[in-house]
Amino acid sequence: MPNPWDKIVGTKEYNKNYERLIKIARQKGYVFNKKLSRVKKVIGLMTINYLEYGKYYCPCKQSEPLNPEKDVLCPCPTLDEEVRKDGHCFCELFFKKEKK
Repeated sequence: MPNPWDKIVGTKEYNKNYERLIKIARQKGYVFNKKLSRVKKVIGLMTINYLEYGKYYCPCKQSEPLNPEKDVLCPCPTLDEEVRKDGHCFCELFFKKEKK
């Protein structure tokens, strides 16, 4: 059975969100997860949320069903704290850059 985000990967909406998230990562000094399948899943599900609700709700922290009054947008308010503490965000999309 195909994953729901597979259909969205590579679309105009997905690519727009991907570019938005790359800018956020660069601004904050983060990198994406090296596991491409995880990156595609998180960005794909977030893009689906955008198409359905008009905002980039975090797919990893959302309630079921999504609650626009309660659920957080990506990047979430705790992003920097999570990366500082764990080396990555809760979704495992953004990671701290490795020291060279």
